[in-house]
Amino acid sequence: PNSWLLLKQLHLALSIFWVATLALPSSATIISDIACHPLGKFRLNEMQRPGDVVFGGLFEVHFLTVFPELSFTSEPEQPWCERLDPAGFQVAQTMAFAIEEINHNPSLLPNITLGFHLYDNCVKLAVAFRAAMALVSGTGSSFSDLGCTRPPPVLGIVGDPGSTHSIAISRVLSLFHMPLVSYFATCSCLSNRREYPSFFRTIPSDAFQVKAMVQILQRYRWTWVGLVVSNDDYGLYAARAFHKEVSHFGCVAFHEILPRDNNRAEVRRIVATVLQSTARVVVVFSTEAYLLPLTEELVAQQVKGLQWIASEAWATSPVFHTRQLLPFLGGTLGIAIRRGEIQGLREFLLHLRPDARPNNNMVSLFWEDTFGCRFKQQEEDNQSRICTGQEELEATKSAYIDVSDLRATYNVYKAVYALAHALHDLLSCEQGKGPFTGNTCAELHSLQPWQLLHYLERVNFITRYGDRVSFDENGDALAIYDVMNWQAAPDGSMQAITVGMYDEAMLSTNKLTLDSERIFWNFEPHTPPRSVCSEPCPPGARRAPRKGEPVCCFDCLPCADGEINNATGDECSRCPPDFWSNEARDRCEPKPVEFLSFEEPLGMCLTATSLLGVCVCVVVLSVFAWHRTTPVVRANNSELSFLLLLALVLCFLCALLFIGQPQQWTCRLRHVVFGLAFALCISCILVKTIVVVMAFRATMPDGNVMKWFGAAQQRGTVVMFTAIQASVCVVWLTTAPPTPFKNTRYQNSRIIWECAVGSVAGFGCVLGYIGLLAAICFLLAFLARKLPDNFNEAKFITFSMLIFCAVWITFVPAYVSSPGKYSDAVEVFAILASSFGLLLAIFMPKCYIILLHPERNTKKAMMGRAATKK
Repeated sequence: PNSWLLLKQLHLALSIFWVATLALPSSATIISDIACHPLGKFRLNEMQRPGDVVFGGLFEVHFLTVFPELSFTSEPEQPWCERLDPAGFQVAQTMAFAIEEINHNPSLLPNITLGFHLYDNCVKLAVAFRAAMALVSGTGSSFSDLGCTRPPPVLGIVGDPGSTHSIAISRVLSLFHMPLVSYFATCSCLSNRREYPSFFRTIPSDAFQVKAMVQILQRYRWTWVGLVVSNDDYGLYAARAFHKEVSHFGCVAFHEILPRDNNRAEVRRIVATVLQSTARVVVVFSTEAYLLPLTEELVAQQVKGLQWIASEAWATSPVFHTRQLLPFLGGTLGIAIRRGEIQGLREFLLHLRPDARPNNNMVSLFWEDTFGCRFKQQEEDNQSRICTGQEELEATKSAYIDVSDLRATYNVYKAVYALAHALHDLLSCEQGKGPFTGNTCAELHSLQPWQLLHYLERVNFITRYGDRVSFDENGDALAIYDVMNWQAAPDGSMQAITVGMYDEAMLSTNKLTLDSERIFWNFEPHTPPRSVCSEPCPPGARRAPRKGEPVCCFDCLPCADGEINNATGDECSRCPPDFWSNEARDRCEPKPVEFLSFEEPLGMCLTATSLLGVCVCVVVLSVFAWHRTTPVVRANNSELSFLLLLALVLCFLCALLFIGQPQQWTCRLRHVVFGLAFALCISCILVKTIVVVMAFRATMPDGNVMKWFGAAQQRGTVVMFTAIQASVCVVWLTTAPPTPFKNTRYQNSRIIWECAVGSVAGFGCVLGYIGLLAAICFLLAFLARKLPDNFNEAKFITFSMLIFCAVWITFVPAYVSSPGKYSDAVEVFAILASSFGLLLAIFMPKCYIILLHPERNTKKAMMGRAATKK
């Protein structure tokens, strides 16, 4: 036992040193305070009642702790507290009320009397830490061996309300597995189970409070907000979580930290930052003490026109509900702890009477402060009246007896009941079925905090007022808040009105419900303010971030061609392939389809020209058929002439396949018919040219050439030349045939229907073969242009081939440079021009003689002309 006691003392000393060396605001004060005030002589404001099992409590009853000057020659005086908070004392009394209610409840902890031992932390970390150590180790100045086996002074502690206090205290209490159930510490850092395994709370974590605030900002589209926080763990951790949450939809315009020492110059600088910012919404995570100097400066500088968002630490604080602050803080929206009702609490508070015992001095101090009297006459103060202890509390208008808005008070009530239910479950354990080693259960005379901690983690019950109390895996309570709005009270001051609720248990994404009609806006007109760095971009525009500024500050630029923004989004979206943006860039419309149509003027002209060519060919064919026995028709193989005319008809007709919307069959036919028609046409002309050359050779001495190139051979040659082209077309169609294609390369804003050639090599072979035949034909005709004959057809063939080659040579650059449907028009024009060139150059002279000079269409005339030439 002696060695265990020594180890316990060593643990406690090391823990105190560990906490003191943390980067906490009052670490230096902790060191000096503990050094000068041993735990055995620790005497601060307290209140207690004995019981079979005792629960401890740490509460903020006074606002200020006064430490006397240190002396190294005499024992220093004990610190004392000033500026009593009636609401804080009500919270402490609520724990006493809850324990008394449990003691009178036959179904909860029967035959067990609970006691309590409460301390006032005076809003001072050093005092709170010393009080927690007193609750854990007791206040006696000596130890006995029984201290190693008997239960500790308290089995669990309710408090501390401050996050920084709870962080320091919980680190040490976790070494002893002592449950600490806070009713007001909201720092999200306390949810770290690895660092704070024995910490619980009946108030939601700041992580949920931040989510509630962000949903309020999202509801009113406030994307540009300022942030002001207190310089403690509560404010700094909340700021970190707020930055993370708000980054998903908005930006923080400025982030200011309230000075710890209420430095007026620093407060004025913060107010100047608020005034210079364009943000009209300011979120504040702070306790009352940090915020009071800021509100005073707001009044001094007449800062109006801002929408304040209050955290739960000051959203319902009556300190700010004054007539003076109404013009500046009126309309504030705040997150508040869920309001509760406790029946019988007011009567309990009114029946309070002072106790002369030293360990109940908290009540005496409250009594003296409330009624302005003293229980003991002070030598330096002979004017104070003596307290009788029978003064009527109901006659005072104090926050102590105001139970109309129980929030932190209700959390204390739930915290006490959570400990009581855990203790009840602990003592209801059946031997042999227990959770401890060997399936054992705890004994009342040897209860340990770690045993209660095991059951506290699993506690789950519903209060008599219908609220469920349980803790998640991090020791956090269910997150549910009231949304408060500061409005003018009938007496001219301010009051906090509940206008909504945030419930984390809701399954929907939006867990916030607001009654907008009940909200008071301190603006003209009475509508929510706008708080954005840049107004949302109108439809048809996109955001362009400004260099060096937050993402919420941007310029609006029109969407590019083919992109739209039909809402107030960040970026423009590209239209589907067959659609294009309208002029306003807010809607995608079907792209206009463009092709060479029969209905448009150009298509009509080309169609008419093509049909005209067919008609001319038919007329010429009729003329030739009617005069088929005349020398002009028979002079150069009339059969080839008829075949050539039919080929020209096909050339004129194939031009029609290039007009109209491309289809699968038209795309394949247009190039095949074009290739075969011109191959047949040029083949006929080539054979006619060969015939002219051979006919001249046949008229020379010993000329015997024509017998090898008669009519049958001429027909065979035409068929052979055409068959080669047909073979190329068959290979082309079977490997990669032409297909309809929506071309958007030339103009993205419209769809150009055209026929993709499929195989460029196939298309090139078709054109190349026609070009080869034309080149050979031109060369032979050019060489035979001066052959002696009465009607030398070679010069006309030369002229026709010259026109044909000129047309198709100029076609290539014109086709490549023509956009959209005009490329088809160029190709049709080339077909028609070359066809008319062949028709007119070859057949017009013959028709001229046949129709206008029939006297020259005789064998005698032709032979006479030939003899003249000789």
